[in-house]
Amino acid sequence: MNAKKALLYIIVLAATLAAPFLFPDFRTQLATLWLMIIVALTWDMTGGQMGYNSLGNIFFYGTGMYVAAVIAIGIVYNVGEYTDAAGGGRFEFTDAQYFSGMMLGIIGAGLFCALVAVVIGYLTFGLRGPYFAIGTLGVAIAAGELVSNWDWVGGGQGIALPVYPGDFDTGKLYFYYLFAATGVILFVFLRWLYATRFGAAINAIRDDEGKAEAMGVHTMRYKLTTWSMAAFFVGVVGGISAFQLIHFEPLETAYQTINLGIFMVVCVLLGGKGTLWGPIVGAILFHVFKEVTWNYLLGWQWVALGALIVVTVVYFQDGIMGWLIHRKPEWFGIRVEQKNLAVGTDE
Repeated sequence: MNAKKALLYIIVLAATLAAPFLFPDFRTQLATLWLMIIVALTWDMTGGQMGYNSLGNIFFYGTGMYVAAVIAIGIVYNVGEYTDAAGGGRFEFTDAQYFSGMMLGIIGAGLFCALVAVVIGYLTFGLRGPYFAIGTLGVAIAAGELVSNWDWVGGGQGIALPVYPGDFDTGKLYFYYLFAATGVILFVFLRWLYATRFGAAINAIRDDEGKAEAMGVHTMRYKLTTWSMAAFFVGVVGGISAFQLIHFEPLETAYQTINLGIFMVVCVLLGGKGTLWGPIVGAILFHVFKEVTWNYLLGWQWVALGALIVVTVVYFQDGIMGWLIHRKPEWFGIRVEQKNLAVGTDE
């Protein structure tokens, strides 16, 4: 790593640590920004690096929320009684029960989603192109409908988790750093992964899966492993979101296919598929755009979002990072050889 890159990472890390103190009124929005960065990076693992565009990654987010909640509740109370809206019971959690349940729930959510991703992958990775996207979307929609009719986990009314046992502002800070730490870990992991033989293999699958198989690449193994790793991180942030939101519902919050499920794709398209920084840049720009339009263009926010997608597809087909790489390759350490052509000479 050269000095410029090291300095960049130090500045980003310092900004991450200082942001909630510099902007204390926007701690929740900053935490959501990290959520957007994480889901964009994980979507790009399969969509950008491997060439399998999924519309169902929101399945792992919603499943992570429910798994984390069930684990946290289940180690203290009967889940069915806790979620029974007609029970009228009073359920209290000690500080130790809250934090231990949260940590176990978050880790369990990630691991469960990773295992489920392997099962779903065996069923869907036989599909290619738009069929894979539609197949994964169908899984997410079906999961939301099934959970909304499952009374044991609260049905359509969802689950209400205990409130953070402390000061309200401290709770915002706590969840911000949980999201931020997950995002930093994911970024460091992906930076290492994409530089290994594994990264080259999934890029080969993206470029030409048939040739990759002919060269001896076990494509199914790489596809399942990549999607499983992405599902793990999405499940983790789903678990964190469950405790941050306190109450969540299956269709409007957990399996929100038309909101977060689409937003994560737009972030990657805006920033640039198949790049490490593209999803991050796209997530930041999209989150700022969304917050502005949702606050000042209420009623027209979806029109503004549609216009953003059209502009991105028409003028920035490779995303902002791809556009910059083509325009300013030297910024990214790419050397372009120029040939001087002399007119009227024999050279």
